[in-house]
Amino acid sequence: MSKAASKALNVQKAVAARPPERKLPPLNAAAARDLRIGFLIHDVSRLRRNTFDQYMKPLGVTRSQWWVLAHLSRKDGMMQTELAGLLDVGKVTLGGLVDRLEAGGWIDRRPDPSDRRVKNVFLTPKAIGLLQEMRAVERVLNQNVLKGFSAEERHTLAELLGRVKANLSHVIDKSGLSEDRLDDD
Repeated sequence: MSKAASKALNVQKAVAARPPERKLPPLNAAAARDLRIGFLIHDVSRLRRNTFDQYMKPLGVTRSQWWVLAHLSRKDGMMQTELAGLLDVGKVTLGGLVDRLEAGGWIDRRPDPSDRRVKNVFLTPKAIGLLQEMRAVERVLNQNVLKGFSAEERHTLAELLGRVKANLSHVIDKSGLSEDRLDDD
């Protein structure tokens, strides 16, 4: 048997050995639209994060670092365990990240006045300066991302996404699951 005939026979055997294909029933228009919305939300979030990462590279800040600093900018001095919960990372993972941020002079960890076993995380003046630069970069990014949107459309978009977020939070609360148990990552 020639090599070509042998190869063709092997392909036929491989095809025959495959399990039968199961076709999904077609989606109706509403289900297809809603599925598309889910993909769009995911893709927009991923693209925005990746783009912001590229803008942050010249400032020498990684995604994990700017994410921690951004959360601390909203509530400086929060407990390290609370920060881990907000960031949806383990305490050990956050501990290493906080160690690096502290070594870089971006944050300080201080014992909680009411419980010395608890560490609170505070921004340093160096981090405050970086956050100001990050906000300037974000303004430029948002101008590009929201180009062509009127002020009213931006308001509506924020309102609609806020409602989606609230609905998702309600689903999580109602299900009795925590967000970290729903995350596959």
